[in-house]
Amino acid sequence: MIYNDLIKQVAFIKEIDKLKYIVRKTKLFNSDRNENDAEHSWHLAMMSIVLASHSDKPIDVLKVLKMVLIHDIVEIDAGDTFIYDTTKSHTNTEEELIAAKRIFGLLPASQAEEFIEIWKEFEDGITNEAKFARSMDRLEPLLQNTSNNGGTWAEFNVPYQKVYDKKKVIKNGSSVIWAYAENLINESVEKGILKKE
Repeated sequence: MIYNDLIKQVAFIKEIDKLKYIVRKTKLFNSDRNENDAEHSWHLAMMSIVLASHSDKPIDVLKVLKMVLIHDIVEIDAGDTFIYDTTKSHTNTEEELIAAKRIFGLLPASQAEEFIEIWKEFEDGITNEAKFARSMDRLEPLLQNTSNNGGTWAEFNVPYQKVYDKKKVIKNGSSVIWAYAENLINESVEKGILKKE
C-alpha cells in the first residue's frame, strides 16, 4: 500500500515538472525574460514566509505555502490566463477544475482531496490564508512591472484603473502591504510607466 502511494506521488512529481514550461506574461525583475509558473510559485512561497508578519489576521503559514505552491498547477492543462486579458475571464473556470481533478488525481486519494480543497480555498479567497496568498499573487507581478519600466502594463497598454482594480485585492490580506502597493502604483503613474486614461 505504501509503495503504491509512493508510485503515485512520484508520478505526480514528474507531472508537475511541466509547470516549468508554462510561460507567464510578466518578466523577471529587471529582465526581458518571461517568468514561468514554477518560478512564480517559488517566489510567492518565499514572499509568504518573509512577509507573513504583515498579515492583518493570524494565518497558518504552512497552509499559505501550500496554496501558493499549488494554485497554478492547473495551468499545466488549462494554460496561463493573463490577468489583464480582455477576452477570457481570470476566475476559477470549469476548465481549471477539470485540470485540478486530473493532475491532483495522480496522487493517493487523501492527498488528491487535500490538494483540490486547498486549490479551491485559494480560488474562493475567503479564509485568512487565502486572502494573504492572493495578496502575494497580486504583489509579485506589481513588483516585476515596476522594475521593468511598466512591463506588461506598457506592453499591453493596460490603464491605471484596471491595474488598481486588480491589485486592490492585496488589501484583503494586508493593509500595510496594500499601502505600499498603492504607493507603487501611484509612483508608476508619476514616472509615466502606467497611464491614466
